[in-house]
Amino acid sequence: MEISDITKETLIGDIVEYFPQAMPAFQAIGMHCMGCAMASGENIEQACAVHWVDADQFLIDLKAYLESL
Repeated sequence: MEISDITKETLIGDIVEYFPQAMPAFQAIGMHCMGCAMASGENIEQACAVHWVDADQFLIDLKAYLESL
């Protein structure tokens, strides 16, 4: 998986598997239980909705964060 492949439909579990360094970006929006079953089965759009975060902006921020590493 490439950073450019990440969309709002990408599962959180897949992102963490391919990009474990992305965890701080998720923790910054209040998603602290990255190991729980619900988190790994949710996609970005679902996770953002639960945490009252704009999914489009989070996706932009996540990709920028990963590209900066």
